[in-house]
Amino acid sequence: MRIKALLIAGSVSAIALTACTPVDQYSANPNQRTKEGALTGAAIGAGLGILTGKGGKDKLDRAVVGGAIGAAAGGLIGHNLDRQAAELQAQLNDSRIRVVNEGNQLRVVMPNGILFATDSAAVQGSIQNDLYTVADNLNRYPNTRVEVVGHTDNTGSATYNQDLSERRAAAVASILRSAGVSGGRIASYGRGESAPVASNLTADGQAQNRRVEILIIPTG
Repeated sequence: MRIKALLIAGSVSAIALTACTPVDQYSANPNQRTKEGALTGAAIGAGLGILTGKGGKDKLDRAVVGGAIGAAAGGLIGHNLDRQAAELQAQLNDSRIRVVNEGNQLRVVMPNGILFATDSAAVQGSIQNDLYTVADNLNRYPNTRVEVVGHTDNTGSATYNQDLSERRAAAVASILRSAGVSGGRIASYGRGESAPVASNLTADGQAQNRRVEILIIPTG
């Protein structure tokens, strides 16, 4: 029971570290997330170990084991995300595509201007090779699930924008599936104009809000 409790503590620490790591664009330092994940996982694992201990030496033993398990789990997740982000960013052709390592997941941000013509949900041929690159990367890292999320600016009705964002997300997800990514790993949905990342009062802000994001989330 003691080992089981500590394994749970270590696993929880690896999940909990995701809430403690600030959002940041992928750094040139390939070990950034590995170190952050290991340190945060160790701290949380040790804390949970203490909480599950019965007293004195038992708490200390559990803190040590919980910290070690948390560090290993958190470090592994961070290392895999660092490596996957670095590989993907290096292989993409269009420099306007951003790979953001958020500590618990990768966010691939693709501006709608390179994906679709105005008011269209048909993916333009010029960007499909980069989507195939994303698919190849996903196939090399199978222990992840994928969410494809469409976003728009606030031009037009909210109902229209919601529908357009859903169709655009579905179109991108369809290409990933056609490139060999298991359909069971992929979910797609639209958020319309509800999640802007910039002001819709300027043309530049609206352009930033029109995007599709591919979230790559570790599952183990």
